[in-house]
Amino acid sequence: MRFLCIDLGDKRTGLAVCDGDEILASPLAVLEGQKNLQDEIVKIAYEHQIEGLVFGLPLNMDGSEGERAVSARDFAEKIKSKTNLPVFFQDERLSSYSASQKLSRTGLTHKGKKNKIDAIAAAEILKEFIAARK
Repeated sequence: MRFLCIDLGDKRTGLAVCDGDEILASPLAVLEGQKNLQDEIVKIAYEHQIEGLVFGLPLNMDGSEGERAVSARDFAEKIKSKTNLPVFFQDERLSSYSASQKLSRTGLTHKGKKNKIDAIAAAEILKEFIAARK
């Protein structure tokens, strides 16, 4: 299945996709702001012939769900109602840290990293989701 992973953020939202064989997860884009975010995600899902949506679930370090997790679930429901695609959730703890570690070796400036980190974090979340399915 081709999945689109959404790493929802307050300022930026990272997106990643995987191939139909669920082997390779790749960073796709970073969407800035919240205005028209739902419509942008729906458009991207259709453009990339997505068959399922994976949302990063921001759990607390103890595994419990806080306000951010509730917000992510609410947002996912709104996207699901617009696309009728199946929705899945994947623990996103430490995904930004992992993405940051990968970017630290690139030599990019802080601004360059900031523009990529959310999409790379989404790819990390998607990799974890794919691995858990196998």
